[in-house]
Amino acid sequence: MAAPSISTRITSLFACKYPIILPGMSWISDASLVAAVSNAGGVGILATGPLNEQQTREAIKKIRLMTDKPFGIGCTLLMPGAKENAKIAIEEQVPIINISLGKGDWIAERVHGEYGGKVLTTVTNSKHAQSALDSGADALMLTGHEAAAHGGDVTSLVLIPSISKRFPEVPIVAAGGFADGRGLAAAISLGADAVAMGSRFAITKESALAQRMKEIISGSERTESDTVYGKNFDGIPARVLKSDESLRLNARPAPLMVVIYRAFNAARKMNIPLYKVIPGLITQWEKMYIVAQFGAATESLMKATIDGNYEEGVQFIGQSQGLIGDIPTVNELVQRIINEATDVSSRSFAALGGGEKEQ
Repeated sequence: MAAPSISTRITSLFACKYPIILPGMSWISDASLVAAVSNAGGVGILATGPLNEQQTREAIKKIRLMTDKPFGIGCTLLMPGAKENAKIAIEEQVPIINISLGKGDWIAERVHGEYGGKVLTTVTNSKHAQSALDSGADALMLTGHEAAAHGGDVTSLVLIPSISKRFPEVPIVAAGGFADGRGLAAAISLGADAVAMGSRFAITKESALAQRMKEIISGSERTESDTVYGKNFDGIPARVLKSDESLRLNARPAPLMVVIYRAFNAARKMNIPLYKVIPGLITQWEKMYIVAQFGAATESLMKATIDGNYEEGVQFIGQSQGLIGDIPTVNELVQRIINEATDVSSRSFAALGGGEKEQ
């Protein structure tokens, strides 16, 4: 029997059945996984970081062949080609565009004006939340410290109610530390309207993550403590799977010229023309090292994510890996999460007196 529907401001805004989001994860959130999550009742977001314009358009068309449900694309505006991919998404009238690491006012203006789509902006603090709303965001994705990749300094337990209190009219997607129904119920209790579960969806049968990495992460010996958080992976504080390689890379930053060389080499492997990389370094000169380091990390990430090379690669993963112990299908996972969230909410309601006040 199908799990019951859960209605929140996010399910209304995005026209989905369940308040569960697949965030865009490079080389993992591909067309197949996006469609699987949307078909299961959530919202899948396509990762466009590794894609050029043609690949992005083809992926969007592929998603539409596999689902008629709402989906989105992610645009990390700091990355080369992100603006071009955002324009492709607008041309294709993708229902939801998820913006991160950049100002997306022009995206919101076109999305709202041309076809009535929605903009979800990823932020890590109140200042960035205000900026996102000023730029036209319809909803916010709050990335807590527990999250894989670029979580903020504040944990989800504090970040969610803080932003919810400051901006009570804004729908919120909570990201960072969520991998089951208990987390969904907790997030809603804290003021969120949905959860994003990147690490959890990465460890599903439909995920494009290398099978070896799935097995390592879901193994019984892995706990919530087996991650490393630092800024020497790609120039921005990020959380990755603990390994000898990630500990080595986090120990000290690489020299600028080495980073630039690695960034250009990564661009070549991803078929990104250098004429698109160089302007990004020049126009963001004050952030050049960060931009270059962001690109340089690509090679290490590809080794783990695509090749399953745990020893030499680096894998983004959140602290929620301690909650992951199997590799289900997407639909099995979504149904389990919703049923568990409903059960937990009922038990919590009863434990708190069932809503009855003493006379």
